[in-house]
Amino acid sequence: MRHPILVSLCIAGFVTLSACGGNYDKSREAAKAMKNLNVVDESNLNDVMLTVSDPNEGVSYFQRAIATDPEKLELQRGLATSLIRAQRSAEGVGAWKKVTAHPDAGNDDAVELADAQIRAGQWKEAETTLNTIPPTHETFKRYRLEAMIADSNQDWKKADSFYETAVGLTTKPASVMNNWGFSKLTRGDLSEAERLFTQTLRQDPEMFTAKNNLVLARGAQGNYVLPVIPMSQIERAQLLHTLGLSAVKRGDVETGKTLFRDAIDTHPQYFEAATRSLAALETGVAN
Repeated sequence: MRHPILVSLCIAGFVTLSACGGNYDKSREAAKAMKNLNVVDESNLNDVMLTVSDPNEGVSYFQRAIATDPEKLELQRGLATSLIRAQRSAEGVGAWKKVTAHPDAGNDDAVELADAQIRAGQWKEAETTLNTIPPTHETFKRYRLEAMIADSNQDWKKADSFYETAVGLTTKPASVMNNWGFSKLTRGDLSEAERLFTQTLRQDPEMFTAKNNLVLARGAQGNYVLPVIPMSQIERAQLLHTLGLSAVKRGDVETGKTLFRDAIDTHPQYFEAATRSLAALETGVAN
């Protein structure tokens, strides 16, 4: 008579264990899902902190995060990137050096270190850093930095080669083309500089630096007519002022005066810089 009861108890126990096992598996899966969710949330937050309007907030965030997880490479990269965004270049160099010392760091990290070193004015150190990167690592940023260093060394052949390679490695070449044009401008290759600035503005019609550089290149050639490019009224006034300065530099003082007057008349507000330039010429204090 006891056997059926024993069998019933065994069956009940088996069912209970099965139920517990199922709950245990579900709990483990839920915990795993929550962990994955936290990782996603953290990753998203990291991305957000790399784009916040105040980069110093990003610096503070990553400093706090590193205090709890000092060996996490992604956090170290976040801190280094935020320091550069905050224009704290010297600190950024130190942070990127720590990143590159990490066993999981890669060639892109070394490129970022070189970029930070250039921003901090450490040109020789940046050149040394880039020389440690294998030539097979061909990226836009690497070649843009190589071109800038070649420029600083006045190795024009290398600079042109690196600039050309960099342009071919990006779908947004405006910034590097502007740098290339400025390189040509400093060398005195004015017509080539003008061509490159014009191409830059085809890529990015809103880049005022390229507009100003284009006017400098034209003015240095004695061409004091504004190029046909999109510009606001304020930009037009600023570019006329730039042309005026170029004219004075070439000794065309009367042309400079006329351009300064045009700049003052064009600007919708009081244009202090042009007014001061014109006053200097009219009082004979022009250098």
